[in-house]
Amino acid sequence: MMTLQNSDFQTVRNWDNGNFVHPWEGMADIGKNERTFTEGGDGIYVVTETGERLIDGPAGMWCVQIGYGNTEIAEAMAKQAMEMAYFSPFNNTNSTAAQLAHEIAKRTPGDLNHVFFTTGGSTAVDTALRFVQFRNNVLGRPEKKIVISRQKAYHGSTYLAASVSGKERDKGWMDQASHLTHFLPNVNPYVRAKGQSVDDFLEEKVADLENAILQIGADKVAAFIAEPILCSGGVIVPPKGYHKRCLEVCRKHDVLYISDEVVTGYGRLGHWFASEEVFDIVPDIITSAKGMTSGYVPMGACIISDRLIDSISGDKSRDATFSNGFTYSGHPVSAAAALKNIEIIERDGILEHVRQVAPMFEARLKSLGDLPLVGDTRGQGLVGCVECVADATADNVLDLDKTVGAMIDAHCQEAGLILRPIINMCVFSPPLIISENQINQMFDILETGIRKTTDDLVRQGVKIR
Repeated sequence: MMTLQNSDFQTVRNWDNGNFVHPWEGMADIGKNERTFTEGGDGIYVVTETGERLIDGPAGMWCVQIGYGNTEIAEAMAKQAMEMAYFSPFNNTNSTAAQLAHEIAKRTPGDLNHVFFTTGGSTAVDTALRFVQFRNNVLGRPEKKIVISRQKAYHGSTYLAASVSGKERDKGWMDQASHLTHFLPNVNPYVRAKGQSVDDFLEEKVADLENAILQIGADKVAAFIAEPILCSGGVIVPPKGYHKRCLEVCRKHDVLYISDEVVTGYGRLGHWFASEEVFDIVPDIITSAKGMTSGYVPMGACIISDRLIDSISGDKSRDATFSNGFTYSGHPVSAAAALKNIEIIERDGILEHVRQVAPMFEARLKSLGDLPLVGDTRGQGLVGCVECVADATADNVLDLDKTVGAMIDAHCQEAGLILRPIINMCVFSPPLIISENQINQMFDILETGIRKTTDDLVRQGVKIR
């Protein structure tokens, strides 16, 4: 590994701009970006190329649960790499991967005991969708293929996963398998009709699902896929009881329920999985990734219920093969990291810690709603969003919203906090080891950043709602 001095970073920046195509790369600015380099990390902090120490508000990309610089997980990976760095999951197996599958199955709800390892969240969702298609083919139901999702949902960037994602601004220039998908309206209570109660909004959202199934035909609808909290769409928390009611609709019409726990799994809401413990549902399939290894190495999983496996196995299999898989399925180094991650989270009481500090986190989040620039605050566990609204009557609201988000982000980074700006939304999901003092520090910086942005906008003549 090269060690670079600060003076060398312009060369590295040239490499970054000239050779590294980043996710969601804006083509207008490709080759001209001034991204921050994060070159070190310790606990909840990252260290930049200039030596700045910043609170990592998004925990990387919702994933660094146990924090940076954990030597135990690094040593477990190194030990596994020396003993057996790779095995072919097509021809062989490995005890570390088998143990991980067993440990995951012990922590999943209901009968979700079959673990298919993937390379990340997108491939976990792709695997879930391909399995649903495959199962219906084996059952002699080749027309039962439509997957229902929601506006603002995000399920990944592989072809099928992107096709069931509902963030409209991600779809403008990209193709999707639109013939396989149907999208329901936004489930965010913040955008409900004026005067509509949350209870009535809940009824409307549940009716959205059942009406869609009836309109399309239950014989054609294969699955409903839903995040417990729609995280990348802006940390949208559906009304209480929404998921349970939707599961009941799915059961009524023989539609499978896929719970996308790529973000909410592995402690983000204070439990291994949020589906049953938080939202009172036992889905048919759970997808997971991100916090599975605390971001130390890529890995994901599609976890399938015994009921689904049993329905197409043995004498009912028609000798079919589920021909889906990856070179790195169950990679032993990733599996070693995941096992050590589980051990650390349990030994150090991290799930309990999340449940203990979450009420304070949620209270500080809610208090930001009193600021003039803030339209809505929402979140649960250790994930939150502050949605800011300046002049809703401006000629180009989208441009203004992007400006507002960028200004808050810049003020916060200058004060020592990284956020994830999604247009006008400040999204954060800090490492699960964050202390109460650090939570207060994070929210103090965020509040100051919003106040400074408000002052900047007023000076520019922008109307604050």
